[in-house]
Amino acid sequence: MRKLIVFNQVSVDGYFKSSSGDMGWAHEQRDDPEFRDFISENASGGGVLIFGRKTYEMMASFWPTPAAAEQFPAVAKQMTRLQKVVFSKTLEKVTWSNTKLVKGNPATEIRKMKSEPGEQMVVMGSGTIASQLAQADLIDEYQLVVIPVVLGEGTTMFEGSKRKLPLTLIRSRTFRNGNAFLVYQPKD
Repeated sequence: MRKLIVFNQVSVDGYFKSSSGDMGWAHEQRDDPEFRDFISENASGGGVLIFGRKTYEMMASFWPTPAAAEQFPAVAKQMTRLQKVVFSKTLEKVTWSNTKLVKGNPATEIRKMKSEPGEQMVVMGSGTIASQLAQADLIDEYQLVVIPVVLGEGTTMFEGSKRKLPLTLIRSRTFRNGNAFLVYQPKD
């Protein structure tokens, strides 16, 4: 069975988007070559990227551009090369290469995809999708980069969750810029 991972950057107070919907705060910390290398290494893996419409539109507006290729050459190349699935009821078409538009229920579709052969799948951003999949017990691993900032208000990646979800920390790593990488699995 294919593994489903959620990867998100969150503030110390648990938000992945500010109250205005902005995620730029996650990139304002001081430069750290070790963290930059970690991001490049993490992006070099394979798999299928899973997005909701908002995250897809944000990613598709940056990663296939010359600016992305200049600033983050390895990551930009990999983001464009990887297979992507975007869940949306409102999008009519997708333009980013290697992207498939799915209009069906995310939990139903991911359940099918998990049963098929293939590489791991990674939900990036996409809090609504992550929350739906968490509530359906479809997520195998949560990878969180905690950014040392307090936003005060915003949106959590578990917005709308109706029940407790116990997790077990399986790995962690800290960086000089204050970021902490935490990896959790659902408790059995």
